[in-house]
Amino acid sequence: MIRPDLASLPAYVPGKRNPRALKLSSNEVAFGPLPSVQAAMEQVVSQANRYPDMAAMDIREQIAEHLGLTVDHVAVGCGSSALCQQLVQIACDRGEEVVFPWRSFEAYPIFAQVANATSVPVPLDDQHRLDLPAMAAAVTESTRLIFVCNPNNPSGTTITAAEFEEFMQAVPRDVIVALDEAYFEYMRAEDTPIGHMLIDAHPNLIALRTFSKAYGLAGMRIGYAFGAPNIIEALNKVAIPFGVNAVAQAAACASLAESEELLHRTDEVVEQRQRLQEELGAVPSEANFVWIPREDALEVASKLADKDVLVRAFPEGLRVTVTNPAEMDRFLAAWRELGL
Repeated sequence: MIRPDLASLPAYVPGKRNPRALKLSSNEVAFGPLPSVQAAMEQVVSQANRYPDMAAMDIREQIAEHLGLTVDHVAVGCGSSALCQQLVQIACDRGEEVVFPWRSFEAYPIFAQVANATSVPVPLDDQHRLDLPAMAAAVTESTRLIFVCNPNNPSGTTITAAEFEEFMQAVPRDVIVALDEAYFEYMRAEDTPIGHMLIDAHPNLIALRTFSKAYGLAGMRIGYAFGAPNIIEALNKVAIPFGVNAVAQAAACASLAESEELLHRTDEVVEQRQRLQEELGAVPSEANFVWIPREDALEVASKLADKDVLVRAFPEGLRVTVTNPAEMDRFLAAWRELGL
């Protein structure tokens, strides 16, 4: 009864849960929603017997105004990850190709396989950055979609504006390029592409952002995409009806209205990020995490877990979420105690 190929499908691995532990494995923020956001959510909860606005017009209009776009350039979804999966669905028939950097967001190959598309992972360069020339060279007549994660997860590295423009010029116009900007609000790099400033110049470009990170709404599951109206229209066609619930829509609207205060909180993360980079020798990051290349990453993560500190381990290294001074003190104390 089940597709045989799903036996080889890797499960998406969420951060581990331990109520006693310091959880630095899921790139969450340490603070909860602002009081005004909580009030907006509570008001909508009382109307839970009603369906949400399927078109999510209020939040789409706010996002469009925020970015200087029109509402037909904006789609919302159940987190930006859902929109990534919808992109594969609208772009690829069976066997057609999805190109992405690797290591990068671990759900990219999962989304491709679920849609019966073919994954084409392209290794990062020796500085843990996206190798855009290699990604462009990997494009074939079967390529339909390319994911560009900036900052990249889990390495935290960014690309330059010139590198991205050269890449876009090399990519055929009938291939969708998805600029995944999930960690956009933590970037302080002066030279890097910015999605909403580029979509007019590149009709095959779509960018994705989320309210899960800097806006502190990971539990609400709401993200957004913006690009050419024909791509947005197709994304909406394959979306699950009423996929973004009413509480999430209200929370996102209230959060965007308080964006100045919420984004001010990212400064604390940036300060602590620099602290960890200096002490741990981590790769320079523009996200709310740092990347520590280590061959013994799985072993180190296990030792930290024994001290009730949870980080994310990959075969190539450790990803540590950066939060506030108190939590970073606790992490560094465990790190030092282990003599790492």
